[in-house]
Amino acid sequence: MSFKEVNIKDLNENFVKAIADEWMLVTAGDEKKHNMMTASWGFVGEMWGKDAAVTVIRPQRYTKEFIDSHDMFSLSFYGNDKKLHGITGSKSGKEIDKTEATGLTPVYDYGTVYFEQARLVLICRKLYVSRLDPDKFIDKENLKWYENKDYHYVYVGEITHTLIKE
Repeated sequence: MSFKEVNIKDLNENFVKAIADEWMLVTAGDEKKHNMMTASWGFVGEMWGKDAAVTVIRPQRYTKEFIDSHDMFSLSFYGNDKKLHGITGSKSGKEIDKTEATGLTPVYDYGTVYFEQARLVLICRKLYVSRLDPDKFIDKENLKWYENKDYHYVYVGEITHTLIKE
């Protein structure tokens, strides 16, 4: 199967539902080496006059090394089958080859990596990164997510390509 490029504004996608309920893979790297992780927090919208996506990554995640060292990353969606997320969300790419463990087929294009099995892929160019600052939390109750003080890094990416499975 192949992908068709579409304008993201033409999609009837509920990204709140897709990210929160379906989850997504955040992937970065190249043909030599890449890594991916499950994410269930993020946003899609407009930022600085561009179609944009926001994802967050904790400092200890191996995928952070890849997203930091590359200009591009992908966000991909796979439907309601959470089996692959059992591996990509709980195993480290430092310890196992997640691509092999999941059986996903990598596609190297647009300066990043995504997977043939995805139903929807957002290719993003990094625009901004910043670590969440605990002193800036207005609603201090949200600090409960950070018992280990491992505050997420926030990545804003311009969506340069939107791909849907044909």
